[in-house]
Amino acid sequence: MAIVRIPEQDKTITDITEISSFLEPMGVTYEKWEPAHPLTSDSSAEEILAAYDAEIERLKKEGGYVTADVIDIKSDTPNLQVMLDKFNKEHWHDEDEVRFIIEGRGLFHLSVEGHPVCSVEVTNGDLLRVPRGTHHWFDLCGEKRIRAIRLFQDPTGWTPHYTGSGKDTGFQPLCMGPAWIPTQQPGK
Repeated sequence: MAIVRIPEQDKTITDITEISSFLEPMGVTYEKWEPAHPLTSDSSAEEILAAYDAEIERLKKEGGYVTADVIDIKSDTPNLQVMLDKFNKEHWHDEDEVRFIIEGRGLFHLSVEGHPVCSVEVTNGDLLRVPRGTHHWFDLCGEKRIRAIRLFQDPTGWTPHYTGSGKDTGFQPLCMGPAWIPTQQPGK
């Protein structure tokens, strides 16, 4: 289940309804899909997409998404740090970023004007939709493992547009269990 942390308010949210309510004013959608479909870590991308076909089709209709794929990142993925460096700096996209987590954990930091910077730690069964134009960055958790369904409105995918704000440097890059402490005070 997702965990939202708001360091500026020294607040942590773990209740599904409260997480959705907190993220909604930012335009971010959170859902918990239960029960999960019976899959194994050996399930192919095709098997995963087939198992979640009904959910994917619903999202496609709701958000105008035209394609879905499965990303599978492990600690031994070649050029992992190069890949992570594309997304661990504050950026935005021309289309929504939609992720349904099958396995592993990741950390989305959201930097939405008028709201404190927060992190959303996602894990198995969590769906997060970050709307186009939303400033954010992403890191993997300590085990560096994530497998997720991604949906796209443009079949060629999306490109990050970096803000260059440096805001991302003030926050711990990896989720390390229950404690999450900014490396500096937000806004400094």
